[in-house]
Amino acid sequence: MLRRWSIPLITVVLAFGALGLAGTASAATAHSATTHARPVVVSMRGLNPGGIMVRRGLLRETGRGVRAQEVESENWSGYAVTGANGAYSSVSASWTQPTATCTSSGRHGRGGSDTYAAFWAGLDGYSSDSVEQTGTLIECVGSSASYYGWYEMYPAALTTYSNTVRPGDAMSASVTFSGSETYTLTLTDATQGWTETTAFNESGLDRSSAEVITEAPCCTNSGGILPLADFGTVDYTASTDNGSSMGTQSPTEIIIVDSSGNQEDSTSSISSSGAFSNTWIRST
Repeated sequence: MLRRWSIPLITVVLAFGALGLAGTASAATAHSATTHARPVVVSMRGLNPGGIMVRRGLLRETGRGVRAQEVESENWSGYAVTGANGAYSSVSASWTQPTATCTSSGRHGRGGSDTYAAFWAGLDGYSSDSVEQTGTLIECVGSSASYYGWYEMYPAALTTYSNTVRPGDAMSASVTFSGSETYTLTLTDATQGWTETTAFNESGLDRSSAEVITEAPCCTNSGGILPLADFGTVDYTASTDNGSSMGTQSPTEIIIVDSSGNQEDSTSSISSSGAFSNTWIRST
C-alpha cells in the first residue's frame, strides 16, 4: 500500500513496482551526457509513473474520424503507432499541464485516497518490455496535489526532476534514437523556462512503437495499477513520430478501463496535425 510519506516525495528512493526489477536494468548503468538545469533526484518509493501497456480489450475498428483502431488498457490512454522492430526513432508531443481535482475520499487498499495521473511521450511498451519515456506526473495525496517532471528507461528506475511544474504550464517532450544505441530524452516547461535533456546508451531495444499517453501509474509495493487522478482534460498538440504527424498514420486509439471493464477516461479523435485530448471519467 502506498502511504502518505512524512518527508517530501522527491527525496525518497524508488523501489520498483510489480515486476520486482529494482537495480536490474542496464539503461541505468549506461547513463551518460546528461545536462540539468537543476539537480535530478530519484524518487517515488514503489511507484512507476510510466511502464508497458497492460492490455485488456481486443483491437477493434472504430470507424470514427481518422482513427481506425481502438484497444482497451488498464493503464494507458492516448495514441500509439506500431510496426516492426526498429521502425521508430523519434516521438514528440506538447500539452498543457492539467489541473488535478483531489479529494480526501477514494478507494482504500491500493493507495487509500491517493490518486495519480501521468502524461508522456515515448518509444516502446505497446508490445515490448521496455519503454523510453519522459513527461509529467500528478500525485493527489488526499486533497493535496503535487506536480513533477520525470523520465524513465523502463524497467530501469524512474527519476524525477526538481524543477517546478505547475498547472497550466506549456510542456513538451521528445525521445530520439540516434547512432547505434543513443536515446535522448528531453522535457521542456516553456512557462517556467527550463529544459532537461538526458542521454542513455542502450542497445537491443525494440523501437517497435511510438506513443503519446495519459497513464494510470503502476505500482505500489503491494502491486496493482493505482487509481487515476481526476485530471479534467489534457490537450495534446503536435504529436509526431519519425518527424511526421501521428494523426496521418492511422494510429491505434487507447482508452483506460478498470478490471471490470468500466471506462476511466475518454480519448478524442486525433487530427491530421496530431492533436487530441483525454478526459477523465472516474477513478478505479
